[in-house]
Formats: sequence, structure tokens, C-alpha cells
Amino acid sequence: MTATWSAATKPAGETPDAGASHPRCRNCAAPLTETFVDLGMSPLCERFLRADQLDEMEPFFPLHVRVCPACLLVQLPEYVAPEEIFGEYAYFSSFSTSWLAHAERYVDMAIERFGLGPGSRVIEAASNDGYLLGHARDRGLTVLGIEPARNIAEVAREKGIPTISEFLGADVGRRIAAEQGAADLVVANNVFAHVPDIHDFTAGLAALLAPSGVLTIEIPHLVRLVEGNQFDTIYHEHFTYYTLHTAADVLARHGLEVFDVEELPTHGGSLRYFVQHAATGRQARSPRVAALEAAEAAKGFTTLEGHMAFRPKVEATKRALLALLVAERSAGHRIVAYGAPGKGNTLLNYCGIRTDLVEYAVDRNPYKHGRFTPGTHIPIHDVDRLMADDPDVVLILPWNLRTEIRAQLAPLVDRGVRLVVPIPEVEVLA
Repeated sequence: MTATWSAATKPAGETPDAGASHPRCRNCAAPLTETFVDLGMSPLCERFLRADQLDEMEPFFPLHVRVCPACLLVQLPEYVAPEEIFGEYAYFSSFSTSWLAHAERYVDMAIERFGLGPGSRVIEAASNDGYLLGHARDRGLTVLGIEPARNIAEVAREKGIPTISEFLGADVGRRIAAEQGAADLVVANNVFAHVPDIHDFTAGLAALLAPSGVLTIEIPHLVRLVEGNQFDTIYHEHFTYYTLHTAADVLARHGLEVFDVEELPTHGGSLRYFVQHAATGRQARSPRVAALEAAEAAKGFTTLEGHMAFRPKVEATKRALLALLVAERSAGHRIVAYGAPGKGNTLLNYCGIRTDLVEYAVDRNPYKHGRFTPGTHIPIHDVDRLMADDPDVVLILPWNLRTEIRAQLAPLVDRGVRLVVPIPEVEVLA
């Protein structure tokens, strides 16, 4: 039976009473006694280092993921406060062409499906650099972004997107709704997994949402993570890993219900939840919700035992990738990496891949140029460096963009350069 959450529940990441040894579930407060996967110690995946920081002490934190035996929520205890991770952040959504196109399609879908138009209000939590809200503004909607990373919020404001640089919680949500009005559409893309206090954050979303409004949430699907062996999407910024079963449980504790769900290819396989106030919402429940609930149950994700097969797959991938890289270097071949995403840093640190195997990395984000990957200290350059170079192997770290990157690197492939993706299994692209 799932424990009931209340305001008296201990804060996320706090350990139980004296004498106990396990952290508590951030959803139901049960002791976290079961391991989902343990990736060892790793630095913050978006803490890219300047050259003058390479000789400084670099903090590492556990990547020990648990699964709650009571409510089945898969989670990483709060080893690092969100303020330390997101106060200044290195991820800018606008540097992915495919993600920009995804955002524009979403805005057009939401306008048509929910009858939005001039006068409709859209609020996005974790709005990044305004990549999505810009499309909504251009279509005549009133927009507001909430982005805690100060450097990214400033970029959004420079684009003309009104943006509040705060962490969303119940108090902030109520204040914004009182001062500026509740929203007809609340957007929370790839943020629901990034907050340790999921109940305060969900209460904030509920406060922002108008009585008949719609909240959409996009987050990676735990089922796809396991089936796709996507262990590199585990890092300190991702506190929680959801199935429909566990996400619906969290939302229901705040009077919110999932009325539809859509499977997406983004980030290796995500779900888009369509959510409304259970008491006042007007949307009919789609049969897709029951169908996905049944599919998760059939695959074992409504039982503790169903979560236990992931760890052996992760360990086998580590061995296979290291075997390939070591063989290539032993043959005198040069290896470089394309992309320096957060997920890539989990993989590099878990596998112990440093400059003795990968010479350098390139990335389209100029913020990372001249910096070094956290923990492994691989130098990062502009993509132009790779296009003018002649390596033997390119390791593609943002494997979810493999098609887009394969097209970008076609001139290298024509010259005989081999492209390798590590996930879901080590593969050389044709």
C-alpha cells in the first residue's frame, strides 16, 4: 500500500530518524531499501570546467539510484541541492535543430486541440531560453516563462520572452497566478524529473493552472530507459524516473488527473502527459491511458521484481564500449567525441573514459568551447575543429540525435571515418 503524503512528510532526500540507514522516498516517505542501479561516483554533469579549474578539487557525488518498495518510484536521493545545479546552467535548448522543430509542432498542436487564441495565457516551467514560448508568442498567445537558471533566463528576456528567474513551488505558483492570472496551458517539458521536492513543485503547477486549463508534462519514460539501456540519462540533475503508474500517483495527490498520454521519440523515448484538475477539468479520458497502464503492468513495471533486470545490462555495455575503444587505440587509431551532453558525462565517468581514449570532443554550444568535460577533463571545441580534422572514429554521445548528427557528419563518413553510438548497445553506424 502506498503511504499518504502530507505537509508533514520529511523533505526530499532527508534520512529517516536516528539509527536508520536509508533515505526516504520523496513520494510516499517509505525507506528506500532497494537498488535500481549504482553507477558509482560522478561530478555534476553540466559543470564544464575552465582551464584554470583543472587543478582544483572537483566534487563527486553518488549515482546510486533506488526504487521505492512501496510506491515503485525510481529516484536518486538529493545528494546535491537544485540551487547548486541550476543556478547557472550550460544546457540551451535552442542548439538542437530537432528539438526546436519538436517545440513548434507542440505549440501548433496545443493551439488546435485546446482552442487557444488571442487572450489565452501560456506559462512554461523551466522555460530555458524561450525556445518554445517564442512560437506561442508569435501566434498571438500571452506567455510567461519560469526559469531558475539566471544565465539562461537572461537570454530568454533578451529575446522578448517575459521570464521569472525562480524555482517553481506552491508559494511561487500561487503568487504568479494571483498577480498575472492562471494559465489556460501550463507546459512542463523535461523538468518534472529535475525537482527533488516533487510535491511542492506539483502544487506549484496546480496553482498555475486555470480551473478548466490543461497541463502538459514531457519526461523520459522509465520503461524506455530500461528497454533502451539508457543508463547515461541518469545524472544528478534527474532526481526521479517515472512510469505512467508513478507519475499519475504523484499528480493525483494534488487533485490532478492524467486524461491522455502520448508516446514520443524524444530523449530516447518520452511520454507527454495531458493533465487537468480532477474536480473541474472538462477533458474526457482517452483510452490510451488505460492501454499504457496495461502495457506497463504486462512488462512488470508495477512490481518491484520488474525493475531488477536493468543493472546487468548496464554493466555489459560498459565492458563492450571499453573493449572497442581500447582495441581502436591499441591499433593506433584516433578517437574523438561528437557532443558534450550531460548524458555523455555520465557515460564517460562511469566507464572511466578520459583523454587516453578520446582525444577531444566537439559541441555546437559555444558556452562549452574551450572548457573541459567534468571529471574526465576532455577538451571541448567547436564542431568546425572536427570537420577539418581526420580522426578514425567519432563517438556520438548524444545518441538520441544519431540521425541528425549522421547527416551533419556525412562528409567525414564519405572520407572513411567510422561513427560509433554506445546506446542501447555499442554499434558502428553504416
